[in-house]
Amino acid sequence: MRLLLALIQPTKLKAVQEALANVGVERMTVCDALGYGQQRGLVTADPSSRPALLRKVALEIAVNEDFLDKTIETITHVGRTGANGAIGDGKIFVLPIEEVIRLSDIIRGPEAIS
Repeated sequence: MRLLLALIQPTKLKAVQEALANVGVERMTVCDALGYGQQRGLVTADPSSRPALLRKVALEIAVNEDFLDKTIETITHVGRTGANGAIGDGKIFVLPIEEVIRLSDIIRGPEAIS
């Protein structure tokens, strides 16, 4: 079991959500996020400028191993801007999940993700 934390451009949310649904990934948590990375949030070339917090969307998606690769491939394909992508498109972090417990029926383990 893995947790994907994908940070993407807000303009890509609908397309990524639809593409994930098409490959069978229909459960996720979506949060607004602010941050900066490689570009430091700078829109000018002035190195003395302070970093600016840029808006992103954070997707939290728990998947079983059989959905891991297709989820990553879908987000990387659909979440990029332009044909070659661009700085600021985002990142995907893949984290292990030690345990999942579904509260409604107290199911534990991989079955609790579905």
